[in-house]
Amino acid sequence: MSDTASEQAVLTSLDDGIFTVTLNRPRRKNALDGATWEGLRAAFERAGNEREIRVLVLTGAGGDFCAGADLSGERDPDAHPLQRMRGVNEIALQLHELPIPTVAKVEGVAVGAGWNLALGCDLVVSSRTARFSQIFARRGLSLDFGGSWLLPKIVGLQQAKRLALLAEIIGAEEAEKLGLVTYLVEPGELDSFTADLAKRLAAAAPVALRQSKQLLNENADRTMRDALSSEARTQAINFGTEDAPAAFKAFMEKRDPEFTGKWAVK
Repeated sequence: MSDTASEQAVLTSLDDGIFTVTLNRPRRKNALDGATWEGLRAAFERAGNEREIRVLVLTGAGGDFCAGADLSGERDPDAHPLQRMRGVNEIALQLHELPIPTVAKVEGVAVGAGWNLALGCDLVVSSRTARFSQIFARRGLSLDFGGSWLLPKIVGLQQAKRLALLAEIIGAEEAEKLGLVTYLVEPGELDSFTADLAKRLAAAAPVALRQSKQLLNENADRTMRDALSSEARTQAINFGTEDAPAAFKAFMEKRDPEFTGKWAVK
């Protein structure tokens, strides 16, 4: 299942549970215009609703991830800036709230909203040659697409302020040291490494992974008591699927389990 029309701003393909979403404006370093925003909205909606999709991989065409919002594009003169930002915010929430694991595959530039698009994913795989910047201050703008929430959680308040206020361009190695990149790989290994990672995620127990992701997102700002209560609830759900018993049986038989995500309780 794939969309291959070259004029599409966002391309999608689904293969063995891996849903790849590709920003497709390489001449503009995949800058986000109206068509791209709408393409992302549709892709994220599909990813959240189709049971066959087990993991989402987000990347860019032509050697770059994303140069941020396309400030040269046409805008509706009658639309208030807050109205436009509400649409952008909805897409950021869509990505954050996707129940499935999400992986950003980054090469080239990832700046502004483009970098925050990557940071909104659960895991970030980066080429050693990639470059990153919270470029907003250079454009007379403040952080958006969740940057003011994501950055302090990942790097702490002082480093978040440094990245936001100075709008420096940093390399992939520094981004990894700051915790902004999960995996750092050689450029020629980026595709194969990400494909292997996505296959591992797609082969895992889907209900269990979805719940672990939800627990981590929700409990980061809650008390230990709240977290334990949530863990007990979700673990009970796991025991109601075919996956947990299948994993126990596979362990006893010294083989790898096969996870379906189906309910054992009818």
